[in-house]
Amino acid sequence: MTKIKTIAFYLPQFHPIPENDLWWGNGFTEWTNVAKAKPLFPGHYQPHVPADLGFYDLRLPESRKAQAELAEKYGIGGFCYWHYWFGNGKRILERPFNEVLESGEPNFPFCLAWANESWSGIWHGNPKTVLMEQVYPGVSDYISHFNYLLPAFKDDRYIKINGKPLFLVYQPLQIPDLKLFVKTFRELADKNGLKGLHLVATNVEVDWDCKENGFDALTPAVHTKDSYLKSANKVVDLYRRAKTSRLSKYYKKYFKRPTRIYNYKDAIQDFKEDAGENLYYPTVIPNWDNSPRSGVNGFVLHDSTPDLFKKALLNAKKRVESYASENQIIFIKSWNEWAEGNHLEPDLKFGHQYLQVVKDVLDD
Repeated sequence: MTKIKTIAFYLPQFHPIPENDLWWGNGFTEWTNVAKAKPLFPGHYQPHVPADLGFYDLRLPESRKAQAELAEKYGIGGFCYWHYWFGNGKRILERPFNEVLESGEPNFPFCLAWANESWSGIWHGNPKTVLMEQVYPGVSDYISHFNYLLPAFKDDRYIKINGKPLFLVYQPLQIPDLKLFVKTFRELADKNGLKGLHLVATNVEVDWDCKENGFDALTPAVHTKDSYLKSANKVVDLYRRAKTSRLSKYYKKYFKRPTRIYNYKDAIQDFKEDAGENLYYPTVIPNWDNSPRSGVNGFVLHDSTPDLFKKALLNAKKRVESYASENQIIFIKSWNEWAEGNHLEPDLKFGHQYLQVVKDVLDD
């Protein structure tokens, strides 16, 4: 049996918080976008309706336990929780993970990914509206950030690579003093008795120099690849040929369909990029369709199937199976990004088929 570990990104936005109540209305959660989604073109698979786990509330320990039990049954090696720290101690959506940490349940491996990005109204037609700004006040804030994370790093369930806690940074290129951030975190890890940190950068190209920037590995962005652009269908081509913003607006207004639609089968990554000396962890997506959040501004991978997902996962497996056993890691994006049409959790259309693919590929 393979030693490969699959780690699924985990979105904690399935419970109400005051900020979302203020921005989008009382009781808003990610389920609000999921439930109101509609097909925007012939054959468009929307809405995605959850099956086994239902429209859960992540404030409930029973929901979190059911997720972990399902993931473990199909060979998922752990969850990578998105973690929000906006600077100056400002956090958001922290309750589900905090309760997992404090309660000790579920007893399922995890790690954290810092989603260091400002929240705006971009997906809702208001890109200039900043809802929550990501700031970088400097070393004192990095120290506070590390100290907040330290109990998680020391938890026995935390995923470690060669004894070092695995920590991802979503937008390293956005950190103005990146080397200071890395230096501070690594020094604090040593001072607090950790064996170090295993830092992974996302949203960078495969030739980004990990060593020069103080990182151990990278997992590039998965929805901006050239293969997606090359597979653009006629709808995209028509929109790109629009010569004026007026024509573009007319297209969106009267056709009412996303302007970026690609075929999943044409966008399957082979993960053969030359990463040089970088350690390259592939990230595989079961699907992508954020039109529930953004409507005609969305990005759609059309006609994903479990069989096509299996091809992508097998390509990722080929990439990592020659790595040292500790580094045989595949990220899956995501466990539960329902408003991006991007989930392993069962829906009414496919049930457990995507999860079964993971188990079959790992067991083969």
